[in-house]
Amino acid sequence: MRNPFRSSRSPYERRRRTTIEGEPLENVGGRPFVRIVIPAIIGIIILLFVVSASVKIVDAGHRGVLLRFGAVDTGIALDEGIHFVTPFRDSVIQMEVRTQKTVENAASASKDLQDVTTQVALNYRINPDNAQVVYQQIGFDYGNRVIAPAIQESVKQVTARFNAEELITKRETVKNQIEEQIKARLAPYNILVDTISITEFQFSEQFRKAVEAKVEAQQRALQAQNDLRRIEIEAQQNEAKAIGEQKANIARAEGVRQSNVLQAEGESQAITIIDEQLRSSPTYLEWLKTQRWDGKLPLVTGGDGGTGGTTPFIQIPTGGTEGGGNVSVTTSR
Repeated sequence: MRNPFRSSRSPYERRRRTTIEGEPLENVGGRPFVRIVIPAIIGIIILLFVVSASVKIVDAGHRGVLLRFGAVDTGIALDEGIHFVTPFRDSVIQMEVRTQKTVENAASASKDLQDVTTQVALNYRINPDNAQVVYQQIGFDYGNRVIAPAIQESVKQVTARFNAEELITKRETVKNQIEEQIKARLAPYNILVDTISITEFQFSEQFRKAVEAKVEAQQRALQAQNDLRRIEIEAQQNEAKAIGEQKANIARAEGVRQSNVLQAEGESQAITIIDEQLRSSPTYLEWLKTQRWDGKLPLVTGGDGGTGGTTPFIQIPTGGTEGGGNVSVTTSR
């Protein structure tokens, strides 16, 4: 008698399963293959995960901070490039060590109690050899925690040493002192200062108006000094011109006087010579006649009464007659 609970299907048919629509299902005989492949894939994934967890890359311009179970290894800072660490125990945090810039506005008071706002631009960088110490002591927010307060305090301390005018006229000195103060404050935190720049000094409106008024007064005083100097120079020029003209007139008068004196001396000497010649040589008169006569006889003849009438021929000055008289040379009618 056949067991009613026993399936009438053959073992092969029982192994073949079909869907509701009558489609055969996959043969369960492939299970051994699946049991091999799936663990292998899982193993490869785990291996890749472990390898990726043990390889760390530090980017350019950064240093790697090594953490072991969250604790900072302060003895080493990982350089740029690939590094192998213990997976699941070690991790790497990157700290930028390139030059960075920050700009701060610091309000302070000058030596003469003028309100001044100083804008400072600071270029700084983390000490590459102690990046792990910076991360351990300060973290990533070192700009707000350390740098900004250092700038504020340094600017206030230095600007209090100078009055408002000196902050402008001694700008380089002020900048150098602020830079020294900031370097001294940031050095314990392993932050290096490259350069600082004072980009602007801002004073109160009242102070700016007072400075403008002072500058205008100085300009007016300078203009007055220039005008006075110009007037003095013009007066000196006029005085020099008058003195020069006076000296020129005196020189001309002296020249005329000397010329007259020389002329009188010459005439006196000439008269003396002629007188001596007349006294010593009677024939000198004949020579004078020939020198003075133009070869024409006088047209006016006649006499003055019964003197026998003579016609003047030439007049010769002589020094022997009183009052500088002349010697008349005549011809007979």
